[in-house]
Amino acid sequence: MDRREVAALLAYIGRLDPRTIRTDQGEARDQLAQWHELLGDVPMATPHGWDARVAALQHIRISPYPVLPADIARPWESYRRDRLGRHTDPTPSVDPDDQAAWTAELIGTRRAVATGSAQPAQYRAITSGRIDPALETRLREVGSCIPPEARAALAPYRPARAAREAAVAQGQPDALGVRCAWCQAQVGEPCRRRRIGPDGGARGNASRATPHPCRLDLAAARQAQENEQVQQPATA
Repeated sequence: MDRREVAALLAYIGRLDPRTIRTDQGEARDQLAQWHELLGDVPMATPHGWDARVAALQHIRISPYPVLPADIARPWESYRRDRLGRHTDPTPSVDPDDQAAWTAELIGTRRAVATGSAQPAQYRAITSGRIDPALETRLREVGSCIPPEARAALAPYRPARAAREAAVAQGQPDALGVRCAWCQAQVGEPCRRRRIGPDGGARGNASRATPHPCRLDLAAARQAQENEQVQQPATA
C-alpha cells in the first residue's frame, strides 16, 4: 500500500472504531507514517480474495482491542502461505537450458501467486478430492477408461483382477468387494496364500488368482441382501 491507500484504510477503520482516530495533526502524521512503514508490502486488495478492509472489519467484530498494523499483516501472511501451499510450479515456457530465465519465470510465477495477482496452479487437485460429475458421466458412457484390447492384454499379468471382472460381467458376486475373513485381505485386494506352520503362525504371502471360498460365500450373501433390499420397495 502507498501512503494514499494507508490513509484510506485508516479512515475506514476510524469510521468503524473511533478509538483509532488521531485528532492532533502531528499524531495523525506519525500514525500514517508508522502504518505505511509496517504495511508497505501489504496490498490494499487483490483480484483473488484479499482485502485489507475485510481483515480490519473482522478484527473489529471479534476483538475488543483497537486495530494494530499486525492485525492486518498477520492475515496477509496467512493468505500468502495458503496460496503457496496450494500451488504447484508449472513448467516454465522458456528454454530449460537457460537457467537464469528458467529460475526467473519460476520466481515470477510464485510471486504472482503469493501476492494474489494469479491463481495457484493446483495440479495436486487432480489426484484428490471429489471426481467431477461430468467425468463420472463420461466414464459410464464409455464403460471403462481402459480399452478392451488393453484390458485383454493385461489379463495374464493381473489374474486376480481379470477373474474379478469376468465374475462381475457374468453377474456373479464381486468377491473382492468384501474383506476376506481367512487371509484378512482388505476390500479390493486379492486373497493371499495363508498356510499355518507347526508353531501355529501364518506362513506365505503370495497372491491368489482366485478368492478363498469363505470370501465368495460372504460376497454372495451380501449380493443377495442387496438384491432383497432393492426388491422390497418395488413390491411394497
